[in-house]
Amino acid sequence: MNNQQLSTTWLAQLPLNNIISCEPVSGGDINLAYQIKTTNATYFLKVQPQHPASYFDHEILSLKEIGQVANVPTPIAHGEINSDAYLILKWITKGYGDQYALGQEVAKMHQLKNEKFGFMDNHQTKVLVKDNHWNPSWCNFYINQRLKPEVSTAIKTGQWNKWRQTHFDRMVTKFNNYYSTTEVQPSLLHGDLWAGNFMFNQEHQPYLIDPDCIYGDREFDLAMTTVFGGFDEQFYRGYNTIYPIKPGINARLPWYKFYYLCMHLILFGESYGPAMDQILNNY
Repeated sequence: MNNQQLSTTWLAQLPLNNIISCEPVSGGDINLAYQIKTTNATYFLKVQPQHPASYFDHEILSLKEIGQVANVPTPIAHGEINSDAYLILKWITKGYGDQYALGQEVAKMHQLKNEKFGFMDNHQTKVLVKDNHWNPSWCNFYINQRLKPEVSTAIKTGQWNKWRQTHFDRMVTKFNNYYSTTEVQPSLLHGDLWAGNFMFNQEHQPYLIDPDCIYGDREFDLAMTTVFGGFDEQFYRGYNTIYPIKPGINARLPWYKFYYLCMHLILFGESYGPAMDQILNNY
């Protein structure tokens, strides 16, 4: 199987009637992605070769959680065909919209709270399993269920060194000292809030797509919006009308930006090292 074709036999096993076309579309670097047209509707199909149906469980749970308060693609069905996992979503025709409304949508998501940090299930990524078990402490969750497993993976892949470890330890100490005396409410986070994971429909409504949810510090999500760009001043203005950002956030974002840059270092190589080291050098 590749992203250019799905066999007629494979497609016939989908729980869809009267399929008239199946075309590859852009869908990121993790899953194969297609537009499926039937005589009655259009769908977005994700396929992950050689994985069980449970592969998409975390995404479905995430979409349903965010869908309580914000716009997301609607899951239609998921399963497994010839050892390939698939997920069918309602197709959203792209339009355009303003980031002020997008910021408000993200703020509404962040206002959904939980009593603890974590999520309902763990999530298998390309390089590690994200441990999402419920934790009453944000300090403990972020350090032991996010940062340390990531660094352990970087060590295994040969992308770590003594200098990085020294400055990482200092960053963790500063993080721990700050949050040991600062209360954090567990907010629903998208988990991968970069510019490729939002869109607007033809009615100009913002949609959040491809989530990797946890309940955590909302600044963890906001940090991702600053890593690769794509979010303008209107986004933050819209966000602040719903859920004002706490003063001094720019001093706190680096220890969250580190997580995303280190993950990209592990996934894509040392080209992300300098940006990560620039953060570490401040500790």
